[in-house]
Amino acid sequence: MNIPGRIAVMGGGSWATAIAKIISMTQTNFNWYMRRPEQIEEFQMFGHNPAYLSSIQFDVENIDFFADINEAVRNSDTLIFAIPSPYIKQHLEKLEVSLKNKMIISAIKGIVPDENMIVSDYFSKVYNVSPNNIAVLGGPCHAEEVALGRLSYLTIGCICEEKAQILSGIFNTRFVKTSTSTDVPGIEYASVLKNVYAIVAGICHGLKYGDNFQAVLISNAIKEMDSFITTISPATRDVHGSVYIGDLLVTAYSRFSRNRIFGSMIGKGYSVKTAQLEMEMIAEGYFGTKCIKEINANVQVEMPILDTVYSILYERKSVVPAIRKLTDLFQ
Repeated sequence: MNIPGRIAVMGGGSWATAIAKIISMTQTNFNWYMRRPEQIEEFQMFGHNPAYLSSIQFDVENIDFFADINEAVRNSDTLIFAIPSPYIKQHLEKLEVSLKNKMIISAIKGIVPDENMIVSDYFSKVYNVSPNNIAVLGGPCHAEEVALGRLSYLTIGCICEEKAQILSGIFNTRFVKTSTSTDVPGIEYASVLKNVYAIVAGICHGLKYGDNFQAVLISNAIKEMDSFITTISPATRDVHGSVYIGDLLVTAYSRFSRNRIFGSMIGKGYSVKTAQLEMEMIAEGYFGTKCIKEINANVQVEMPILDTVYSILYERKSVVPAIRKLTDLFQ
């Protein structure tokens, strides 16, 4: 296996575009899969993604674009998937080319709906990719700040430490610092949960709870995250690392956080459906809430924050009493 070999960015959204910016600084050329041919045509014409992070200019002469996922996979060695988790299945269902001899990097901070699987497990169990050939990309890193060239930190997780080290080099730039980890499931579950907790942080912001309460909320969210991850994937890990708590903090507090924005709209009185319709991007925490709730039905971790978010999003519980009941549990 040639690692990293020819790299492909898989996806045409904001996070995929931010990753492509990073890759363009470390690779002479690379492949890029987007499902819509018209998006590719406009990109090649104007030198930037017409739909997302259009301020980033690319040298399109150094990029080979593909609207056919099979051609993209066939012509690549390392595939960086940055497709929102609700859509990953429908993209992969078109795949006829084997992934067995490819290096997979999941930059998807979500869970596969209906399957209730973290993305690494999905590639392993459904597409027979060896866990040694699957890596995950995590850390507190908003696409918008990558577009601005602001200092960011990423962690590459792979059970093969040597491959994690090699792959870290393709993301290491003047404004991106990288580290490695072998805790693939821990990173993935943390990246799902932080979206859930960002939604409740947004709800409380919309209800005009202040910074004092937000600090208590996130402190309890950290404990809840740690309990769940330790139960679902026992391992030696420090959840105080940036790939765990750091990602939670930036997603809960940042103005760029779509999950926080989604939650804030609900706190201000929007219905779940209306908030989803008005947002231009996917709030993955909506789907993650249901998936983790269903997974937790088997492991039975005490998760009052998750339960509260689920009751608001899926059981249509009234927001004010649901949050007030949650506040009574905190100290």
